[in-house]
Order: sequence, then structure tokens, then C-alpha cells
Amino acid sequence: MSITYTLALIIASLITLKGVPSLGSSFDDKIYHIVAYLGLAFLWAFYLKPYKTKYVPFGVFFLAAFLGFVLELLQYYVNPNRSYDTYDLIANTIGAIFGTLIAVQLNTDKLK
Repeated sequence: MSITYTLALIIASLITLKGVPSLGSSFDDKIYHIVAYLGLAFLWAFYLKPYKTKYVPFGVFFLAAFLGFVLELLQYYVNPNRSYDTYDLIANTIGAIFGTLIAVQLNTDKLK
């Protein structure tokens, strides 16, 4: 599931998306970025939880944020209809933080 989600996120980040539903906010794009990277970090943290090292959450967060950075750069070079946006990168990072924290909290609750 984690690999499939990651591949879908990569593809969705690099193609031109049309007809994305509006949430009725001027921050729709940033909300989508936060949710997408929250899901990415959450899924990977759960996939890697059997390793139970204290460094897994840091690695998950770092790699999710790094993927967001790389995809933002690739949008600029690969698709003329997409562009690099620092605020998207910030939203990606916020999503990665929350996804990692939620997964860590749920994993901690299961150990009790």
C-alpha cells in the first residue's frame, strides 16, 4: 500500500490535474498538499514500524519531506503547466510532520 500510494503521489505531482474538487477555501491547494504528505508519512511509518528503532520516524519524516522537495523541483522541469512553489513545499513538510507524529502516537498507544 505504501509503495502504491507513493507512486500515485509521484504521478499526481508531475501531471496536469484538471477538475480537482474545490473545498471552498483559498488554500485548497495547500490543504491537498498537507493531506497528501500526511498520508505518505503515515503509511510509511506504519509499514516500517516492525523495525521498532527510534530513528524510523525521523527517517520517514526526512524522506517524505525530501520527496516533496524533489517533486516540487521536478514539476518546474518536467511539466510546463506546473511550477515550483515554496508554500507547497512548506505544506508538504507540515503534512509529513503530522503524518509521522500521528503514526508514532498510534504505535505508542498499541504498545501500552
